Amino acid sequence: MRLVRSIILLSVIATPGVIQSIPPSVQGIIDQSARATHEDWQRAPSFDFCEVDQDDKASRTYLVAMIAGSPFSRLVSVNGQHLTSEVAEREARRFDAAVQQRQQETPEQHQRRVAQYEKERRRDQLFLEQLTQAMEFTLTGIETTDAHKTFVVNAAPKPGYTAKSIQTAVLSGMRGKLWIDQTSFRWVKVQAEVVHPVMIEGFVARVLPGTRFELEEKPIDDREIWLPSHFSMQSRALILLLFLKSSRQDVTYFHYKANGSLSAQDCLRPE
Repeated sequence: MRLVRSIILLSVIATPGVIQSIPPSVQGIIDQSARATHEDWQRAPSFDFCEVDQDDKASRTYLVAMIAGSPFSRLVSVNGQHLTSEVAEREARRFDAAVQQRQQETPEQHQRRVAQYEKERRRDQLFLEQLTQAMEFTLTGIETTDAHKTFVVNAAPKPGYTAKSIQTAVLSGMRGKLWIDQTSFRWVKVQAEVVHPVMIEGFVARVLPGTRFELEEKPIDDREIWLPSHFSMQSRALILLLFLKSSRQDVTYFHYKANGSLSAQDCLRPE
C-alpha cells in the first residue's frame, strides 16, 4: 500500500498558491495545477473514505478512517458480499480497540505514531515535487474527459535530470499523459508508464518497461477539492536483479466524508 500511496500522490507537486486565469503556456497550466493539487493534498487527511482493493484473486472493501492523527482500515466486505456476523463483529472490535488504544496513548506514543504517518506523507511529497523538475511537458490538445473540459499534456523525462533520492530515480525512466481540468486545474486523469529500466532500492532492484499506472480523480460533493476515485497499476521488477516480480492492483475510492461521519454501512452501498 505504501507504493500505491506514493504513486497515487503523483498528482501533488510544488507549493500552494492562488488559482489564476487560464494560462497561455503549458508551464502555466502545470504550475496552476500544482498549486491546486497541493491544496487538496493538504486537506485530504480531513476525510474518511471507502476503498475497494481488487487483485487477481478477490476484492476487499474497507472503511479507511483517520483516528487520532493517522489512518486505520476496517474490512467491511469481501467480493461484494457482507461479512459473516463473526467476522463483522471481529472487525468492529478491532476498530473499537484501535480507537481506545490511541485515546490512551502517552504523548510520546502518539507523537511517534503520527510522525511515522507524516514521514510517509513527506516522502511522497518529495517524490512528487520532483516531477516538475524531472519531466518536460507538452500541450497536445483539448478534450472532454469524464464530462470535464481538459487540457491534454504529455510528459517525458527531462535530459540530464539527476534524481534527489532512490524513490525519485524512477521518474527518469517514465513518460506520461495528463488530462487537466480547464476550470479547477485538477488532474482528471493521469497515465504513466516506465519506458526504460530504472534501478531502485539501493541498486538491488530494477523497475522494468511494462510497469504502468492510471489515476483518476473527482470533485468531492460541492467542495472545491478533488481526491482519487480510481487507481490501477501493473508493475514489473527484477528483485536482486535475478527474480522477476509482476503484480497488478486496482483500487476504487468513494464516499469521502468528514472525519468521524462515515460508517461501515456506507461502504456497503455503491456511490
